[in-house]
Amino acid sequence: MTDGDDDADSRRPPSFLGRLLFGGTLFYMSVDGFRNNDKRVEIAKDRGLPAAELLVPLATGMLLVATLLLTLWVWPLVAAAMVLLFFLSTTPVIHSFWRFEGGEKANQKIHFLKNIALIGATVTFLVEALRGRAD
Repeated sequence: MTDGDDDADSRRPPSFLGRLLFGGTLFYMSVDGFRNNDKRVEIAKDRGLPAAELLVPLATGMLLVATLLLTLWVWPLVAAAMVLLFFLSTTPVIHSFWRFEGGEKANQKIHFLKNIALIGATVTFLVEALRGRAD
């Protein structure tokens, strides 16, 4: 393999199947967020989020747009940054498991840890997008 081949490999987008599985999950989460917007706004209000009526659908829309861009590998750096922003801003507020007891604590902890895994995957996409820019 020549140096030119290494450059071509580094510019290839990550696995389409991987992006499709990741994107499909986030797409489902986004659509579900819009379908259950009222419930999610109430949860956000209960957690003390100001302007929840505005911020919840805005965050959901941002996730949806970012998901489509990331899955298609269009503006992947911007898309991955938007997904990361979504999870970093919502996870500790909405899934604050330490505030709960019993079954609800366990449920929120599962969602919190799932989001941590999604943050990890998003960071991987962000790094891949940065590598593509460096070429």
